[in-house]
This record gives sequence, C-alpha cells and structure tokens, in this order.
Amino acid sequence: MPPRKDIHKVLIIGSGPIIIGQACEFDYSGTQACKALRQLGYEIVLVNSNPATIMTDPGMADATYIEPLTPHAIEKIIEKERPDALLPNLGGQTGLNLSSVLYKEGVLEKYGVKIIGVEADAIKRGEDRIIFKQTMNELGIQMPESDPAFSVEEAEKIADRIGYPVVIRPAYTLGGTGGGLVYNRDELKIVAARGLAASLVGQILVEESVLGWEELELEVVRDSKNQMITVCFIENVDAMGVHTGDSFCVAPMLTIDEKLQQKLQEYSFKIVEAIKVIGGTNIQFAHDPKTGRIVVIEINPRTSRSSALASKATGFPIALISAKLAAGLTLDEIPYWKEGTLEKYKPSGDYVVVKFARWAFEKFKGIKDELGTQMRAVGEVMSIGKNYKEALQKAIRSLETGRYGLGFAKDFNKMSLNELMDKLSIASSERQFIMYEALRKGASVEDLYRKTYIKPWFIQQMKELVELEEEILKYRGKGLPDNLLEKAKRDGFSDKYLSMLLNIPEEDIRKKRMSINIVQAWDAVPVCGVENAAYFYSTYNGPDRVKTSKRKTRRSNCSVWWTDTIEHSTAA
Repeated sequence: MPPRKDIHKVLIIGSGPIIIGQACEFDYSGTQACKALRQLGYEIVLVNSNPATIMTDPGMADATYIEPLTPHAIEKIIEKERPDALLPNLGGQTGLNLSSVLYKEGVLEKYGVKIIGVEADAIKRGEDRIIFKQTMNELGIQMPESDPAFSVEEAEKIADRIGYPVVIRPAYTLGGTGGGLVYNRDELKIVAARGLAASLVGQILVEESVLGWEELELEVVRDSKNQMITVCFIENVDAMGVHTGDSFCVAPMLTIDEKLQQKLQEYSFKIVEAIKVIGGTNIQFAHDPKTGRIVVIEINPRTSRSSALASKATGFPIALISAKLAAGLTLDEIPYWKEGTLEKYKPSGDYVVVKFARWAFEKFKGIKDELGTQMRAVGEVMSIGKNYKEALQKAIRSLETGRYGLGFAKDFNKMSLNELMDKLSIASSERQFIMYEALRKGASVEDLYRKTYIKPWFIQQMKELVELEEEILKYRGKGLPDNLLEKAKRDGFSDKYLSMLLNIPEEDIRKKRMSINIVQAWDAVPVCGVENAAYFYSTYNGPDRVKTSKRKTRRSNCSVWWTDTIEHSTAA
C-alpha cells in the first residue's frame, strides 16, 4: 500500500540529555525516522531538549524545537504546529513515556493527533509489568515467577514467598534504572524504594532470579499486514545477572542450537503480534541450559540499544524501516538486495559481530566497578571479523583504552591464580582481561565456567588465544616464523600488540608480513532497503571481495567504511 494519506505532519520526540543508558543510539534512530518520513513527503516537527544531537541539526526536520521534554511543553508545541501524527517508538524510553502521558491526559485526542507505529495500548502491554505478564499468560509463554508491587511492604511479602535472591524491575524505565538483584530483606528495602521512585507509574516487579542462565535476544520487525521477520539473533556471552547493556554479545548466536533459535522466533512472533507494534521490537529471553526452560524477561516496543547493534551487525536499518512501516508501507513493498522485497529477509552473512561495552568507572567517584542488573556502560563498540577470535580482538583495540590485546592489562599477569579467581567472584568491566590471565596461570575452562557462567565454548576460544600468545612470546626479541605470523593475524592479533609481545618495532612486523603477502582483505555488508549501499570491514580470513577504485579516498582509522569505494589500507 502507498504511504498514509490521512497524515501530513508528524511529531517526533527525542530522547533528551545524554545520560548513561540513553544517548547516541536514540539520536541515531530519531535521525533515521526524520530522514525516512521526509523522503516519503511528510512534514516533520522535532522536539528535543538536547541541542548536541544530529537530529537537531538544521535541515533534519521542517521545524525543530529545543524545549524541555515535559507534557506541558510538548502540548504547547502541538497546539502551535498541529501535527496529524505522533511517532513514539523511535525516541528511546523518554519519547515512549511522554507519548503515553500525552495520550492518558487527553492531549492527543484534544488536538486530533494519531499515534503511529505503536498503539497507546501496545505501550501499556509492553511496558506495564502487570499487563505484560497477563499478555504472556494468555499466550502460554512463561515468565520468571513474579508479582507486581506498589509499596516496599508489598515487595517484602512477595520476596518472602518467592525466595531470595529476587530481581526488582521497575516499570517504564530504561537500562534497568532503579532496579537490581537483592539477596536479603535489607537490600530489598533499599532497591524497592529506589525502583518505585524511578518508575513512571510507581510500580515494580519482584521477580524470581534466573542468575546464570543464558540471555538471548531477538530483533523482530512487523508491518501492518502482520508480516514479521527476525532481523538478528543476539547471544549474550555474559549470563543473566549482568544487564544486557553491559553484557558482552555476539551475533549471530554461536553456541545456540538451531531448534532453540526457532523456538525463540516462534515465541517472539507471538509476542509481537499480541503487542501489535509496527516496526522494530526487541525481545529478551532467559534459557536454562540444564533444564531447557525458556522464560521471556521483557520486551522493548521501540528501537533500543540492541536495535542499533542489530542494524549495524546485519545492514538492516531498523529505525529507517520502522519509520516507513509506521507511515503505511509494508515489508513486501521495500526492496531487499538479496531476495526482492523485505518480507523474504533472513539473517545471513559469513562473519561474526562482537559487541563490547565501554565503561568509565574512573570518572565517577565512589562508584564500584561492579556489573549487575543496572546498566553501567557509557557506550559500546562493535567489531566484525570472519571468526570469533578476530572479531573479539578487533573489539578490544576499538575501545580506545590504550589496550591492543587481552593480555598484560592492569598488571593482572602479576597476580596469583587465587587472586585472579577471587576477582572473578564479582562481575566487573575487567572480567575478560582477568579471565585471560587466569587461563595463562593454569585455570581450566570448567573452573572459569563455574565462576562466571560464561559458556565453555567462549572460554575455550580465549584459551586458544592464550596458548597462541604463549607460543609467540617464545620469539621475544626476534621475528615470528611465517606460519606463526599468519596464524596470529588470522586470530586477530594486531601489529602493535605483536610489537609489544615481541619487543621489536611495529614497523618491522608490518614490513615482514607484507613481504610475504599477509595483507588484509575487504568484504561488504549490504544495507537492506537502501539502493546500492554497503559498508565494509577488513579481515585476514578470506579473499578480497570488494572492487576498489583508483580514485583517492580519505583514509580512516576505522575498519567500517560508509562509502561505495575504498582503497586498500596497509594498517593493521
């Protein structure tokens, strides 16, 4: 069907000030929405309290307001601009919550503003913990045992019945704000009070703990014809107990059985159909590998941090497509470079994506470096490689923390194995680096699994990197044999890190590998729904599949390029 003709002017609400847990990902999605809707001929009114965003750049919208993100301020803008529609699910949790309040207070009805993309009732079904639980019960999909509470006293009674530890999950918040895992009544009183204060509706869910289970996510897109596709399957390497915004993640799922993935997709489609979101939805599951039990943790009936990750990991611009679907287009009307139109989309690609969170605990006095159900990351990096090891090591050096590999970080290599294992008792931003040195000191894969709940496959991959690094160290002060240098590059070791390990100049390593033709190749990730668009990544594990131009292009330190022509780079 063509774009909707009953609307002409659309209001988009931004996510507000840059705070931990809600920042550039929602600027990205709001900007994509502005671009998509303007391409379809709609007039855009944008409101955001933060001028330091791309979405508030001149020309991004037809009218831009830098105003407080309050119901009163937005009502004044609606009164002046008289938009026909409001798109609520592409401005993060702030946009979603404000849209919900404007609907409840009758502001949208008063000025004849339609909600597009997600119905007001759908916001409640996805965000209100009581209604969401009722919806899941109707669908026959399990959730962790839980009950809602509107007071600390209610929360205490529920926790006593379920048994500690329990998780406190406030309604209508982002990044686990206000919630947490509690082990006793004293902790519950503090966290429950905090969660009730943080919730838009003064409601928390007291929930059975699934600490140590696998955490798995799906990004699903639905259109007005009820056509649904799964854009991306995301496997959290860190188990339940670490917020997904802090969790180390991979796409596609590397250790999850195909049958389980199909079951998760079946559940996801049921949920998205029941919630009735048009566009992207993120669904989070916990899976007990011992019993096979699957429970749904929560959904985000909007674009999210995971949506931004999934978009870059697959080349599927979820926010852009979601905006087009909200405007009335359907998946079978949007071109797909591989199969014709997007309703035929299936995740594909012969590469691995790694997401690694970026923290800045050193900037926040009095804050312990501990990870839990409240998000602590201030950002994240994403890397692409042909295998897990290559992608992992690219992610480490993308963090811009002065580290170019997993080893010899913060003098962890000088600690005893017992000291390292003690440090692993609590999840922290340094856990991957501590595990690396523990393996070097003789920790077994099983020991680390019992400490961290990280699946043995991922620990074994790390162990193989440690073993290769130990082999490399035997050549300290000398160059590497050709076969060992090639193996190191295929497993993601940078020239700079090899230089540190071998104590020889980085330039010598680069000259050696180039002399024996160990150079990076390039491959493309085509962008769906956009004509003749792709971005590119480098790898030492495959042939060069990208046609290069003799025309000079601006060089970049980044391994992802948003141009249609590139030059070969000799940088590691």
